[in-house]
Amino acid sequence: MRRDRDWLAHGILALGVVLFALPVWLVFAGATQNADAIVRGELSLVPDPGGLSVFARVLIHGTPGIEPVWHMLMVSLGMALCIAVGKIVISILSAYAVVFFRFPFRKLAFWSIFVTLMLPVEVRIIPTYAVMATFGLIDTFAGLWVPLIASATATLLFRQVFVAIPDELVEAARMDGAGPLRFLKDIAIPVSGANIAALFVILFVYGWNQYLWPLLVATDPGLDTIAIGLVKTISVDSQTDWPAAMAIAVLALLPPVAVVLAMQRWFVAGLTEGEK
Repeated sequence: MRRDRDWLAHGILALGVVLFALPVWLVFAGATQNADAIVRGELSLVPDPGGLSVFARVLIHGTPGIEPVWHMLMVSLGMALCIAVGKIVISILSAYAVVFFRFPFRKLAFWSIFVTLMLPVEVRIIPTYAVMATFGLIDTFAGLWVPLIASATATLLFRQVFVAIPDELVEAARMDGAGPLRFLKDIAIPVSGANIAALFVILFVYGWNQYLWPLLVATDPGLDTIAIGLVKTISVDSQTDWPAAMAIAVLALLPPVAVVLAMQRWFVAGLTEGEK
Protein backbone atom coordinates (compact mmCIF):
# COMPACT_ATOMS: atom_id res chain seq x y z
CA MET A 1 0.00 0.00 0.00
CA ARG A 2 2.80 2.41 0.88
CA ARG A 3 4.58 1.66 -2.41
CA ASP A 4 1.36 2.45 -4.29
CA ARG A 5 1.13 5.80 -2.48
CA ASP A 6 4.75 6.54 -3.41
CA TRP A 7 4.05 5.81 -7.06
CA LEU A 8 0.98 8.06 -6.94
CA ALA A 9 2.93 10.90 -5.32
CA HIS A 10 5.75 10.61 -7.85
CA GLY A 11 3.24 10.47 -10.69
CA ILE A 12 1.56 13.66 -9.52
CA LEU A 13 4.94 15.37 -9.16
CA ALA A 14 5.97 14.27 -12.65
CA LEU A 15 2.71 15.59 -14.07
CA GLY A 16 3.29 18.92 -12.32
CA VAL A 17 6.81 19.15 -13.75
CA VAL A 18 5.48 18.47 -17.25
CA LEU A 19 2.72 21.07 -16.91
CA PHE A 20 5.20 23.72 -15.77
CA ALA A 21 8.03 22.81 -18.13
CA LEU A 22 6.03 22.27 -21.34
CA PRO A 23 5.21 25.96 -21.97
CA VAL A 24 8.86 26.91 -21.41
CA TRP A 25 9.98 24.17 -23.81
CA LEU A 26 7.44 25.35 -26.40
CA VAL A 27 8.82 28.89 -26.19
CA PHE A 28 12.39 27.62 -26.50
CA ALA A 29 11.50 25.44 -29.50
CA GLY A 30 9.52 28.27 -31.10
CA ALA A 31 12.48 30.63 -30.84
CA THR A 32 14.43 28.40 -33.24
CA GLN A 33 11.70 28.13 -35.86
CA ASN A 34 10.36 30.23 -38.70
CA ALA A 35 8.07 33.14 -37.81
CA ASP A 36 5.57 32.23 -40.53
CA ALA A 37 5.25 28.71 -39.18
CA ILE A 38 4.56 30.07 -35.72
CA VAL A 39 1.86 32.43 -37.07
CA ARG A 40 0.21 29.51 -38.90
CA GLY A 41 0.17 27.49 -35.68
CA GLU A 42 2.65 24.93 -36.99
CA LEU A 43 4.85 25.07 -33.91
CA SER A 44 7.02 21.98 -33.54
CA LEU A 45 8.13 20.55 -30.22
CA VAL A 46 11.52 19.78 -31.75
CA PRO A 47 13.92 22.77 -31.81
CA ASP A 48 15.64 23.57 -35.09
CA PRO A 49 19.42 23.62 -34.43
CA GLY A 50 19.85 26.06 -37.31
CA GLY A 51 17.71 28.63 -35.54
CA LEU A 52 19.69 28.76 -32.29
CA SER A 53 21.57 31.78 -33.59
CA VAL A 54 18.52 33.92 -32.70
CA PHE A 55 19.63 33.88 -29.07
CA ALA A 56 23.01 35.40 -29.88
CA ARG A 57 21.36 37.89 -32.23
CA VAL A 58 18.91 39.32 -29.69
CA LEU A 59 21.43 39.11 -26.86
CA ILE A 60 24.06 41.18 -28.67
CA HIS A 61 22.14 43.26 -31.19
CA GLY A 62 18.53 43.25 -30.01
CA THR A 63 15.72 43.81 -32.49
CA PRO A 64 14.76 46.95 -34.47
CA GLY A 65 13.82 49.68 -32.01
CA ILE A 66 14.78 47.54 -29.00
CA GLU A 67 17.93 47.70 -26.90
CA PRO A 68 20.25 44.65 -26.93
CA VAL A 69 19.00 42.05 -24.49
CA TRP A 70 22.25 42.05 -22.50
CA HIS A 71 21.69 45.73 -21.71
CA MET A 72 18.08 45.18 -20.62
CA LEU A 73 19.18 42.22 -18.51
CA MET A 74 21.73 44.41 -16.74
CA VAL A 75 19.09 47.07 -16.03
CA SER A 76 16.68 44.44 -14.68
CA LEU A 77 19.44 42.77 -12.66
CA GLY A 78 20.52 46.05 -11.07
CA MET A 79 16.94 47.01 -10.34
CA ALA A 80 16.07 43.60 -8.82
CA LEU A 81 19.20 43.56 -6.63
CA CYS A 82 18.62 47.11 -5.38
CA ILE A 83 14.98 46.35 -4.57
CA ALA A 84 15.78 43.06 -2.80
CA VAL A 85 18.71 44.40 -0.79
CA GLY A 86 16.99 47.70 -0.03
CA LYS A 87 13.80 46.05 1.21
CA ILE A 88 15.75 43.65 3.43
CA VAL A 89 17.98 46.34 4.95
CA ILE A 90 15.14 48.78 5.65
CA SER A 91 12.88 46.03 6.98
CA ILE A 92 15.54 44.68 9.34
CA LEU A 93 16.27 48.14 10.75
CA SER A 94 12.62 49.09 11.15
CA ALA A 95 11.68 45.77 12.77
CA TYR A 96 14.73 45.95 15.05
CA ALA A 97 13.75 49.44 16.19
CA VAL A 98 10.14 48.45 16.85
CA VAL A 99 11.07 45.35 18.87
CA PHE A 100 14.14 46.38 20.88
CA PHE A 101 13.78 50.13 21.37
CA ARG A 102 11.30 51.79 23.69
CA PHE A 103 9.97 55.07 22.32
CA PRO A 104 6.60 56.84 22.34
CA PHE A 105 3.95 55.48 19.96
CA ARG A 106 6.10 52.44 19.16
CA LYS A 107 3.11 50.20 18.45
CA LEU A 108 1.41 52.95 16.48
CA ALA A 109 4.50 53.21 14.28
CA PHE A 110 4.44 49.48 13.59
CA TRP A 111 0.74 49.39 12.79
CA SER A 112 1.13 52.42 10.55
CA ILE A 113 3.66 50.41 8.56
CA PHE A 114 1.40 47.37 8.55
CA VAL A 115 -1.65 49.31 7.33
CA THR A 116 0.18 50.17 4.10
CA LEU A 117 -0.42 46.54 3.05
CA MET A 118 -4.07 47.44 2.58
CA LEU A 119 -3.31 50.17 0.03
CA PRO A 120 -3.41 48.84 -3.55
CA VAL A 121 -0.64 49.81 -5.94
CA GLU A 122 -3.04 51.89 -8.02
CA VAL A 123 -3.71 54.18 -5.04
CA ARG A 124 -0.02 54.79 -4.35
CA ILE A 125 1.38 55.04 -7.84
CA ILE A 126 0.31 58.62 -8.74
CA PRO A 127 1.54 60.20 -5.47
CA THR A 128 4.76 58.19 -5.79
CA TYR A 129 5.26 59.46 -9.32
CA ALA A 130 4.71 63.04 -8.12
CA VAL A 131 7.34 62.60 -5.40
CA MET A 132 9.85 61.15 -7.87
CA ALA A 133 9.22 64.07 -10.24
CA THR A 134 9.79 66.53 -7.37
CA PHE A 135 13.17 64.96 -6.61
CA GLY A 136 14.12 64.83 -10.30
CA LEU A 137 14.28 61.04 -10.42
CA ILE A 138 12.15 60.56 -13.52
CA ASP A 139 14.14 58.85 -16.30
CA THR A 140 16.91 57.83 -13.90
CA PHE A 141 18.06 54.42 -12.73
CA ALA A 142 17.43 55.41 -9.10
CA GLY A 143 13.85 56.22 -9.99
CA LEU A 144 13.31 52.60 -11.01
CA TRP A 145 13.95 51.15 -7.56
CA VAL A 146 13.99 53.82 -4.82
CA PRO A 147 10.16 53.93 -4.40
CA LEU A 148 10.03 50.14 -4.16
CA ILE A 149 12.51 49.47 -1.35
CA ALA A 150 10.07 49.68 1.58
CA SER A 151 8.20 46.51 2.51
CA ALA A 152 5.62 46.16 5.28
CA THR A 153 5.50 42.39 4.75
CA ALA A 154 9.24 41.97 5.26
CA THR A 155 9.10 44.24 8.32
CA LEU A 156 6.40 42.04 9.81
CA LEU A 157 8.39 38.86 9.14
CA PHE A 158 11.56 40.22 10.73
CA ARG A 159 9.57 41.49 13.69
CA GLN A 160 8.27 37.97 14.31
CA VAL A 161 11.85 36.65 14.25
CA PHE A 162 13.12 39.32 16.65
CA VAL A 163 10.21 38.87 19.06
CA ALA A 164 11.16 35.19 19.36
CA ILE A 165 14.67 36.05 20.64
CA PRO A 166 14.64 35.18 24.38
CA ASP A 167 14.78 38.07 26.82
CA GLU A 168 17.57 36.23 28.66
CA LEU A 169 19.74 36.44 25.55
CA VAL A 170 19.05 40.15 25.21
CA GLU A 171 19.90 40.71 28.87
CA ALA A 172 23.08 38.61 28.63
CA ALA A 173 24.25 40.61 25.64
CA ARG A 174 23.57 43.84 27.50
CA MET A 175 25.56 42.64 30.54
CA ASP A 176 28.38 41.64 28.20
CA GLY A 177 28.58 45.24 27.04
CA ALA A 178 27.05 44.70 23.61
CA GLY A 179 25.52 47.88 22.24
CA PRO A 180 22.56 48.03 19.85
CA LEU A 181 24.70 47.79 16.70
CA ARG A 182 26.75 44.87 18.03
CA PHE A 183 23.61 43.02 19.12
CA LEU A 184 22.14 43.58 15.67
CA LYS A 185 25.29 42.37 13.92
CA ASP A 186 26.16 39.40 16.15
CA ILE A 187 22.74 38.08 17.17
CA ALA A 188 19.72 39.57 15.40
CA ILE A 189 21.01 39.25 11.84
CA PRO A 190 22.50 35.73 12.23
CA VAL A 191 19.25 34.30 13.64
CA SER A 192 17.44 35.87 10.67
CA GLY A 193 19.77 34.31 8.09
CA ALA A 194 17.29 31.81 6.66
CA ASN A 195 14.55 34.45 6.49
CA ILE A 196 16.90 36.87 4.76
CA ALA A 197 17.74 34.24 2.12
CA ALA A 198 14.09 33.33 1.51
CA LEU A 199 13.07 36.98 1.31
CA PHE A 200 15.94 37.76 -1.04
CA VAL A 201 14.72 35.15 -3.51
CA ILE A 202 11.11 36.34 -3.31
CA LEU A 203 12.00 40.02 -3.54
CA PHE A 204 14.50 39.48 -6.35
CA VAL A 205 11.81 37.79 -8.46
CA TYR A 206 9.38 40.56 -7.48
CA GLY A 207 11.83 43.22 -8.63
CA TRP A 208 12.74 41.32 -11.78
CA ASN A 209 9.09 41.09 -12.88
CA GLN A 210 8.28 44.77 -12.32
CA TYR A 211 6.52 46.24 -15.34
CA LEU A 212 4.02 49.00 -14.47
CA TRP A 213 6.34 51.25 -12.45
CA PRO A 214 9.33 51.13 -14.87
CA LEU A 215 6.90 51.77 -17.72
CA LEU A 216 5.70 54.98 -16.04
CA VAL A 217 8.91 56.36 -14.58
CA ALA A 218 11.34 55.71 -17.45
CA THR A 219 10.79 56.78 -21.05
CA ASP A 220 14.47 56.54 -21.98
CA PRO A 221 15.00 53.31 -24.00
CA GLY A 222 18.32 52.90 -22.22
CA LEU A 223 16.39 52.23 -19.00
CA ASP A 224 14.13 49.56 -20.46
CA THR A 225 13.91 46.45 -18.30
CA ILE A 226 13.68 43.00 -19.88
CA ALA A 227 9.92 42.88 -19.19
CA ILE A 228 9.36 46.15 -21.06
CA GLY A 229 11.69 45.07 -23.87
CA LEU A 230 9.73 41.85 -24.31
CA VAL A 231 6.43 43.74 -24.60
CA LYS A 232 7.94 46.18 -27.10
CA THR A 233 9.12 43.27 -29.24
CA ILE A 234 5.52 42.11 -29.67
CA SER A 235 4.31 44.74 -32.13
CA VAL A 236 0.67 45.47 -32.95
CA ASP A 237 1.44 47.73 -35.90
CA SER A 238 3.61 45.36 -37.92
CA GLN A 239 4.51 41.71 -38.11
CA THR A 240 6.03 40.51 -34.86
CA ASP A 241 9.39 38.78 -34.94
CA TRP A 242 8.10 35.82 -32.94
CA PRO A 243 11.38 33.87 -32.81
CA ALA A 244 13.10 36.95 -31.34
CA ALA A 245 10.27 37.52 -28.87
CA MET A 246 10.41 33.90 -27.72
CA ALA A 247 14.20 34.03 -27.44
CA ILE A 248 13.95 37.14 -25.26
CA ALA A 249 11.34 35.39 -23.09
CA VAL A 250 13.69 32.44 -22.56
CA LEU A 251 16.64 34.69 -21.74
CA ALA A 252 14.46 36.66 -19.31
CA LEU A 253 13.79 33.46 -17.37
CA LEU A 254 17.43 32.55 -16.80
CA PRO A 255 18.53 35.02 -14.05
CA PRO A 256 15.59 34.44 -11.65
CA VAL A 257 15.80 30.69 -12.19
CA ALA A 258 19.54 30.82 -11.45
CA VAL A 259 18.90 32.77 -8.22
CA VAL A 260 16.24 30.29 -7.08
CA LEU A 261 18.45 27.28 -7.84
CA ALA A 262 21.50 28.83 -6.17
CA MET A 263 19.62 29.69 -2.98
CA GLN A 264 17.03 26.91 -2.84
CA ARG A 265 18.44 25.35 0.35
CA TRP A 266 18.20 28.65 2.27
CA PHE A 267 14.92 29.48 0.58
CA VAL A 268 13.27 26.28 1.81
CA ALA A 269 14.84 26.70 5.26
CA GLY A 270 13.47 30.23 5.50
CA LEU A 271 9.97 29.07 4.60
CA THR A 272 9.96 26.16 7.07
CA GLU A 273 11.98 27.64 9.93
CA GLY A 274 8.98 29.20 11.56
CA GLU A 275 7.38 25.76 11.99
CA LYS A 276 10.23 24.38 14.10
